[in-house]
Amino acid sequence: MEFNVLSVVQLVGGLALFIYGMTTMGKGLERAAGSKLEKTLEKMTGNVFKALLMGMVVTMVIQSSSATTVMVVGFVNAGIMSLRQSVGVILGANIGTTITAQILRLDSGGEIGGNLFMQMLKPKNLAFLIVLAGVIIMMLAKKRRTRDIADIFSGFGILFIGMSTMESAVAPLADLPQFAQLFATIANPVLGVLVGAGVTAIIQSSSASVGILQALSTTGAITYAAAIPIILGQNIGTCITAFLSSIGGSKNARRTAMVHFYFNLIGSIVFLVVIYSIQYTVGFSFWNSAIDKGGIANFHTLFNVTCTILFLPFTKLLVHLAEWSVPSGEQQEDPLARLEPRFLTTPSLALEQAQRCIADMGDAAKQNLQLATEPLFDKSAPNESLFREHESFLDRAEVEVARYLTNIHNIRSVDQRRQLAEMMHSLSDFEKIGDYAQNIFDRAEEFRQSDLSFSETAAQELHTMCQAVGEALDLTVEGYVTRSVSIARTVEPVEEVVDTLKERLKSNHIQRLGNNECTMQIGIHFLDIVHDLEKISDHCSNIAIYTIQLGEGAEEFDTHEYAKEGYRSTPQFAEKLRYYQQKYLTQIQAAQEKA
Repeated sequence: MEFNVLSVVQLVGGLALFIYGMTTMGKGLERAAGSKLEKTLEKMTGNVFKALLMGMVVTMVIQSSSATTVMVVGFVNAGIMSLRQSVGVILGANIGTTITAQILRLDSGGEIGGNLFMQMLKPKNLAFLIVLAGVIIMMLAKKRRTRDIADIFSGFGILFIGMSTMESAVAPLADLPQFAQLFATIANPVLGVLVGAGVTAIIQSSSASVGILQALSTTGAITYAAAIPIILGQNIGTCITAFLSSIGGSKNARRTAMVHFYFNLIGSIVFLVVIYSIQYTVGFSFWNSAIDKGGIANFHTLFNVTCTILFLPFTKLLVHLAEWSVPSGEQQEDPLARLEPRFLTTPSLALEQAQRCIADMGDAAKQNLQLATEPLFDKSAPNESLFREHESFLDRAEVEVARYLTNIHNIRSVDQRRQLAEMMHSLSDFEKIGDYAQNIFDRAEEFRQSDLSFSETAAQELHTMCQAVGEALDLTVEGYVTRSVSIARTVEPVEEVVDTLKERLKSNHIQRLGNNECTMQIGIHFLDIVHDLEKISDHCSNIAIYTIQLGEGAEEFDTHEYAKEGYRSTPQFAEKLRYYQQKYLTQIQAAQEKA
């Protein structure tokens, strides 16, 4: 039997089966655990020991430290988790990733005996029965949870079948002296680290890379001297996935990837120095002996556990190194970075992030209304760059948040579907508020450049309406952010007062035109601004109604279906209406009397 092209094909095919089985099993376990896996990871990071434990458990479940680290990069990028909180999870993930190698050592060979039953208990033989069980469960499954269990069984079995295929493919290498010479060369620590890092970076999985090494170890040609630097390199190479994931993310997301890199790099350097110092002084009796699957799994675990223990007191050092590597720039973080694609399969997280972005839209709309109306009264030059920045954000957010919401997967609960529907309505209204603020801004700028001015009475009236609309928008944003039905209900009385203000201001303006107290040019600007302010108030009312309907469990979100009349007949509405009438309509009356 010789190693030929067919052996290479079998090796590659076995690797493909191995990675597919590991991925299928991990995804099945992750889905079976549900979205609570990510939510628990998010909440249990306040204490470094809890974070370490959660990082380890999550990685054991999903069978990939790279996947856990990518998840953490997503949390940091979205602002859910701080850089310091991420360190404990990353340390735990490095321990959790060793479980795959420990599972694979179960099939480490050895004679069990000629009994058929005992032979069937060997993992590489039992794997076929496990896959069969998984397929039967899948064929009979009617519920998603049952199909997840089928994936766990199938993935576990395919994992061992892939390993067995790789072992069979590389078996002829044991008779090739060139193969032994190759690994004698790789025993050079620097070359061994580079080989391990390179292979792992290419396949983007340290578990798969370690699995390949375990398969090759069955030839008996790999010594501890060759395997140790390769394993250290594999731990460095697995950092490539986090690096790729952080590209385009916030600076803290890139720093999180650097924490993962520094942990493995510094740990590998320390291990190399200590191990080779001992080898060249005292010497290891097993140094040139062949290593088996168990030896590879044990050293992989030893490295990650030891490095974690060593780094626990120095987590701040890892953070400082990451911050030094990715320094703070003057560039402002994009609020839409919260829309993490990694969360799309976890509806609770994705909806939470989208809600925060829509809240940011509300804040931007509030600031733009203030920037647009202030120059109307003090004739100051407006902050145009800041206004355009907010307006650009509102336009971009409407598109990106809507796209993000439509791409969320696995929304099963009625509450989540209702929350998504409410967001789709609200983000459109917030963007429209920004559009009307832009209309006011442009008219104010044209008014200022033409050196026009309102009469004292007109300016007082307009200022009062701006205050009322500003309060309506403040209440709308507060109600939306806090999901408070009681606050949202206070918007409608203000909106009704704004409608009254609009009619009174129009009537007063027509009267001033008739008395030649106002020019037609100034009057057009006055009426346009009053119209835009009233429209902003209307959209505030819409958003408030959506907030109320969400809080009250409405099945549909429709402002026309909302029973305004029922609320308007309540004592609470009457009390609020009198309050706002007293607050704003009396100012208009006072301005008229003064004129």
